[in-house]
Amino acid sequence: MHAIEKILAKHAGKASVTTGEIIFAKIDFAEINDLYLQTVYSFMEMGGTKVWDNNKVAFVFDHYAPAPTIQSAKNQAEMREFAQKNAFKHHFDINAGVCHQVMVEAGIILPGRLIVATDSHTTTHGAFGAFGTGVGATDMATVLLTGELWFRVPEIVEIRIEGIPAKGVYPKDVVLHVLGKMKADGAVYKAIDFTGSYVNQLGPAGRMVLCNMAVEMGAKTAYMQPNKLVMDYVERVAAYPFEVSYTDPGYLYEQGYTFDVTHLSPQIAIPHSVDRVRSIEDVENVKVNQGFIGSCTGGRLEDFESAANILRGKKLPPFVRLVIIPASTKVLEQCMEKGILQELIQSGATLSTPGCGPCLGAHEGIIAPGEVCITASNRNFPGRMGSTDAGIYLASPATVAASVLNGHITDPRNYLT
Repeated sequence: MHAIEKILAKHAGKASVTTGEIIFAKIDFAEINDLYLQTVYSFMEMGGTKVWDNNKVAFVFDHYAPAPTIQSAKNQAEMREFAQKNAFKHHFDINAGVCHQVMVEAGIILPGRLIVATDSHTTTHGAFGAFGTGVGATDMATVLLTGELWFRVPEIVEIRIEGIPAKGVYPKDVVLHVLGKMKADGAVYKAIDFTGSYVNQLGPAGRMVLCNMAVEMGAKTAYMQPNKLVMDYVERVAAYPFEVSYTDPGYLYEQGYTFDVTHLSPQIAIPHSVDRVRSIEDVENVKVNQGFIGSCTGGRLEDFESAANILRGKKLPPFVRLVIIPASTKVLEQCMEKGILQELIQSGATLSTPGCGPCLGAHEGIIAPGEVCITASNRNFPGRMGSTDAGIYLASPATVAASVLNGHITDPRNYLT
C-alpha cells in the first residue's frame, strides 16, 4: 500500500484499503474557518449539543481578520460563543493568522494524522506526511457530531520533480510549471504524491507551497514522505503523538509524471486560470498596479526574505502598491526580529493583519476594475481579489517584489547575484 492508503486504513480500523473503496475513518483534527458558521447551524440541526471531542476541534478566524463587516463580526461572535460553550482546547482568533499556517505552528499537523478543514487548501498538510483534505459545512457538522467521516480511497498519482533550479526560481515557480502541464483537472479526486530529488531537499515552507497548490489540479489530497528537515520541525513542535507512514517498495501508482526543473525560468499564471502558465520571458512588461505577498501559499518568513533581498534600500515607484500580510503572528514576529518588515515598509509596502486578506477578495487590499495585481497567493479567477474586471497574475514572492519595483512584470533574477 501507499502511505496515504495506510493512513486511511489505520483510521478506518482496517488492515488494508483499495482504490475506490468507501470507508468511514476517525478524524484526528477538524478545523473550521470563519466563512463556515453554517457548520454550527448544521451541527445543531442534526441534534448536536456537544462536539465529539473538544480537544480535536478548532475555529480559526482568518478570512475576515479583523472583521471588516457587521455580518462577519456577528458570525465570529456566534462561533466564539460555540467554542466557549464546548471548551475548545484550541481556538485561533483574529490575532492568529491563516489556518494552514497556525495549525502547523501549534503542532497539530503531524505525520500520519488525518486532518479535515473547511478550506480547499487543506492539501497543504501533506507537506508533513499527513492526510489533509477540505470538506463542506454539512460533512464537517457530521465530524463534529461523530468524529468520523466517509472517504473514497483515491487513486494516487506520482509527480516526480528532479533537478535543482537556478537561483531566482522558487517552489512557487516549480508548482506553477507543474500546474501548467497537468492542468486544473489533471488530478480530480486523486491524491498527488510529490517525489524526486527536488522534493527531497525541500524544507517545510517549500513543501507547503507545492502541496497547497495540488488542489488547483483538482486533487483530493497531497503527500510528501517526510525528510529530516520536516522531522526536525515536527519533533520540535508536536502537541500530539504521531507515527510516520511509509509506502511499500514497488507500489504501483495510477499514473506517473516527471518534471526536470534544472533549467526552469520563473513562471507566471496569467488571467484567468491557474493553469494558464507562461515563462516570465513571455509576459515581461505587463503593467502592474499592485503586488501582494501573503496567504497560505506565499506568506512565510522565506517569502518575505526573498522579497526583502530585492527591495532592500529601494523605493516603489509612485502609484504602485505592495500589500504584505504574514501568514501568522509568529511569522510577523520572525520578520520583525530580522528587520524584514521594516525594510519592506521603508520601500513603500503596506502591512496588514495576519490572515487571508485580499486573497479571497474580502478586504485589506482588493483591486479595482481594470487594475492588475501580481500576487504570491494561489488563485487568479475573475473576482478572486476584487473586481471581476481586474487581472490577477500568480508568481513567486521574489517576482512580485521585482515587478512592483518596476511597475511591470519583471524577472527577479535581474536583482540576484
